[in-house]
Amino acid sequence: MATRVHTLPKEERLSSRKDISDLLARGIFCDAPGKLRFCYRKDTGSGLNRIMVSVPKRYFKRAVRRNLLKRRIRESYRKQKFGLEGTGTDIMFIYSGKEIMPYADIHESVGTIIKKINCNERR
Repeated sequence: MATRVHTLPKEERLSSRKDISDLLARGIFCDAPGKLRFCYRKDTGSGLNRIMVSVPKRYFKRAVRRNLLKRRIRESYRKQKFGLEGTGTDIMFIYSGKEIMPYADIHESVGTIIKKINCNERR
């Protein structure tokens, strides 16, 4: 049976209230180029890199637009997740713009975020 390499299964999504609270309390907040912010925490002990995506209702009242941005961010991460070094990292992506970014710009921003997380790992 062939393994699915480029997938984003449920186990790789951050959904537990306790884990989200820990991420917000102990995580490191940073900005990325474009309209993305992110918070990450290393060595969570989960054995998996997990993500969460947040698009504020304040800027996008319609759920269709919020969901579009969430899909674009998750897809960008899914394609680049193998660039993230190590395991046990929780990441929350926060979209902070007032207009919808094209997919190519989001993809580039997510790649930059992954590089920043890796750089902080080496220090």
